[in-house]
Amino acid sequence: MHVLAAAYPIARKILFSLDAETAHHASMAGLRFAEKTGLLKALSDPPPQGEPIELMGLKFPNRIGLAAGLDKEGNTIDALGRLGFGFIEIGTITPRPQAGNPKPRLFRLIPHEAIINRMGFNNPGIDAGVANVRAHRSFTGPIGFNIGKNKDTPNENAADDYLACLEKAYPVADYIAVNLSSPNTPGLRDLQAADSSARLLETLKASQEKLTAQHGKRVPILFKIAPDLTDEQVADLAKAFLDGGLEGLIATNTTLDREKVADHSWAHEAGGLSGKPVFEKSNHVLAAFASAFSGKIPIIGVGGISNKAEAEEKLRLGADLVQIYTSFVYQGPALVRELLESRAASRLLHH
Repeated sequence: MHVLAAAYPIARKILFSLDAETAHHASMAGLRFAEKTGLLKALSDPPPQGEPIELMGLKFPNRIGLAAGLDKEGNTIDALGRLGFGFIEIGTITPRPQAGNPKPRLFRLIPHEAIINRMGFNNPGIDAGVANVRAHRSFTGPIGFNIGKNKDTPNENAADDYLACLEKAYPVADYIAVNLSSPNTPGLRDLQAADSSARLLETLKASQEKLTAQHGKRVPILFKIAPDLTDEQVADLAKAFLDGGLEGLIATNTTLDREKVADHSWAHEAGGLSGKPVFEKSNHVLAAFASAFSGKIPIIGVGGISNKAEAEEKLRLGADLVQIYTSFVYQGPALVRELLESRAASRLLHH
């Protein structure tokens, strides 16, 4: 085990003694400092390689990615990449800078290895995100832009916000993830209705065609959906995605369900629940979409992965790639290495 993985349990004690959001900013700042000074490279053994895979016209060094939400600004890509991630998704980013919801807005449910967040798309805006991605140097895996609408943009104008982000991110993004499923922007999940999703996808695909000709590259468009969908909603959305030419699906975002954490004092806090408690719910939606797609649309499985068996379960259910976030907060770099040493990182389990 390399030094960082071995040291993380000690660092976690310090970080977990702080407010969750303060700890997040401190850890990200620490990673950036360690990367810029060469300390991170000195303390890190090269991570296991995993097996490369080509998907959506992109080459992924391995199947293990970082979900959106950790590096909202895209300013820690090189440091996170050094830990072994095969791809990194930044954001959620909106057209204009946004402060997000009032604090406190991030809560650790430690016995459940879970987090409740109601951050509200706090981010520096798409221009800053693009500039940060342009500035990264060493990471060579795909970088995804997770995009959303500003809170004060009405749903009837949401497409304008997504288009603005798509157009600005297009030159530097490897893929675009359209976030329709955060529970922390009022009304956003209404855009997941099949007819609304179909209209938005049609609009974005028309812009994609123009941008492909303009920039000489095709950047795939993915939608990120919630784990709280009914089977009927999944069926309707799957048809809309297949008919509309969606190039990838991210299943899933956080849940509003509190059944698995009902005994915790923070279970009543508003926001999306992530981590171990969302695993089964996320898997149900993942499997339903995989069955409907029959391999025609690639799926990134995310939600509750905390060990290699769970990563492999996502792939068995139909995911092509996987992402982690909350479990990385709890376990640190050792988890990335564990996943890279598992079958989840290799082609052996490709369905």
